Amino acid sequence: MLNAKVSELLNQQINKELYSAYLYLDFSNYFSEKGLDGFANWYMIQAQEERDHAMLFYKYLQNNNEKVTLEAIAKPDKSLDSDMAVLKAGLEHEEYVTSLINDIYAAAYDVKDFRTMQFLDWFVKEQGEEETNANDLISKMELFGSDPKGLYMLNSELGARIYSAPSLVL
Repeated sequence: MLNAKVSELLNQQINKELYSAYLYLDFSNYFSEKGLDGFANWYMIQAQEERDHAMLFYKYLQNNNEKVTLEAIAKPDKSLDSDMAVLKAGLEHEEYVTSLINDIYAAAYDVKDFRTMQFLDWFVKEQGEEETNANDLISKMELFGSDPKGLYMLNSELGARIYSAPSLVL
């Protein structure tokens, strides 16, 4: 049986991951409407990853005989008024998710819940990768986004991204 606080935070994380998927669908839609299908693809894949992350938390709770409580998913609230604003909102959101994972890890550490800490190790690494990817995307946009040919190339690069499901075994 998991500690009550740890279980509550894990349950809340399911909702936060589903919100992340919803947010990235909104980002994908923004770029799709602008005709930047590569950027739309990149964020669509981000949304798929976030849904999978939610399911990993869901399954972890079930595997530990904990009740899963699903809450309403909030409407995305980011202002999408420019391509760069979207990219920066993505980085800001990933930094927020990192803080949430760290909070769960700290709660598990406090009660010596080593199983949950081990489960979260993958997410800690994943968040490092997510922040790096978001930063890299901002850097590329700063370098190439103002040039139509550069934007075309970046859009093409992002369009080539394919989805690969997380390899975490519960």
